[in-house]
Amino acid sequence: MANSKSALKRIKVAERNRLRNKSYKSAVRTLMKKYFQAVEEYAAAPTPENKTVVEQSMSAAYSKIDKAVKRSVLHRNNGARKKARLAKALKEVAPAAS
Repeated sequence: MANSKSALKRIKVAERNRLRNKSYKSAVRTLMKKYFQAVEEYAAAPTPENKTVVEQSMSAAYSKIDKAVKRSVLHRNNGARKKARLAKALKEVAPAAS
């Protein structure tokens, strides 16, 4: 257990930040999974409806990644790598779909 007031405060702050970071990282992972699933469905049946679902899920994932980077939950290179992975998944499927 901490012996000083400042150490107690650091414990509280660290726990608060840990929970915030955990929620952002979890949300990013979930949105990425949803995006990859949407891309898979679009590859199987390239319809305009599936394309809009892919675009919406990509937008949501990009937005959450950018917010996580802005709040220093993710490093900027990590965020860029995740976004590149998302774009690459669609690029591999897009020529086959069209």
